[in-house]
Amino acid sequence: MRNYCRQAEERTFFYLTDTEVTMQVSGVDAGKEHPEAVRIHDRETSCRVRDILSRVGDKWSLTVIHELGGGPRRFTELRQGIPAISQRMLTVTVRGLERDGLLTRTVHATVPPRVDYALTPLGHTLYDKVWALVTWALDHVEEVAIAQRTYDAGA
Repeated sequence: MRNYCRQAEERTFFYLTDTEVTMQVSGVDAGKEHPEAVRIHDRETSCRVRDILSRVGDKWSLTVIHELGGGPRRFTELRQGIPAISQRMLTVTVRGLERDGLLTRTVHATVPPRVDYALTPLGHTLYDKVWALVTWALDHVEEVAIAQRTYDAGA
């Protein structure tokens, strides 16, 4: 897997696996709700952005953030709320999100030990975006399934 970025001419390129994603560097149209382009001036910033997108775009992070959007959860509650995730993957995911400042981990000195996870203020800003993405996925799950079946039938 290629995991680096390079800058060429006036475009910044991110390499996520073997797919090249181009973010155009151009002016922003103030009349639109969303800018037409993202301005990234240096390689260090573009690589850090790629790292953040890799974290939140992995298999489990968005699901964990979505689960914590309803309030703090114990580790076992998170695990029950995401039945397909293994204990090891949940541990790896919450550690990464904690490192990135998106959630906090609180250990309570009880028997048995109790560990709570909660979104930080930074994590809550991402939760708002995650909710929109999850809602979109729920609204379009059937359309995507139909498109996949159509594509697979023609392959």
